[in-house]
Amino acid sequence: MVQAPLKTLTLAEFLQLPETKPASEYIDGRVIQKPMPKGKHSVIQGELVPAINGVVKRNRIARAFPELRCTFGGRSTVPDVAVFLWDQIPRDENGEVADSFLAPPDWTIEILSPEQSQTRVTKNILHCLQHGTEVGWLIDPGEQTVFIYRPKQEPEVLDKPKQVIPAPSFASELKLTIQELFAWLLE
Repeated sequence: MVQAPLKTLTLAEFLQLPETKPASEYIDGRVIQKPMPKGKHSVIQGELVPAINGVVKRNRIARAFPELRCTFGGRSTVPDVAVFLWDQIPRDENGEVADSFLAPPDWTIEILSPEQSQTRVTKNILHCLQHGTEVGWLIDPGEQTVFIYRPKQEPEVLDKPKQVIPAPSFASELKLTIQELFAWLLE
C-alpha cells in the first residue's frame, strides 16, 4: 500500500496531485495511501460520526467529519474522524464550510484496519497532539480496545466492556462504553 514517489515531493506539490481512493497522505516527504476500509472499520466510522454530532452539533459546539483532509505542521493526513470546534471550522466567503482545513482537529479518531500499521496511525495521532489536538482515539476493532492519547500524558488503554470512553471536554455529554462501541459490529 505504500507508494514511494520517484522523487521527494514537497507538501505543496502533493496538494496539487489528484485525490486518490482510498485517500493518500503526505508524511515526511512521502506519499502513503491509506488501506481501503473494511467492514468493521466502516461500521464503527458510520455509527461514530452521527453519535458525536448528536451531542456536539445541535448546540454548535463542534462537528465531526469523516475522512477529512487536514493539512498542518508539514503533513497532510486524513483521519477517519476529525472533530473541530464550531468556531474553528474554516468557512468560505459565503459562510459555508470551506474545502481546505489547514489546522489540526480538536479531536482525532483513527480506526485500525487489519493491514494498517498501528505505528503509522499512532504517529499521526501524536502529530495532531503536538499541534493542539485535545484528544486522540485509536480504535482497534480486532482487539476490541480503544487507546486514548492526550498531550504530554501516558496513553490510556480501555478494553473492559463497562468502561466509558473519555471524550474531550467539549463533548463530555458523549457517554459511550467499550461494549456499546463494539456492539455496533453486531447490528
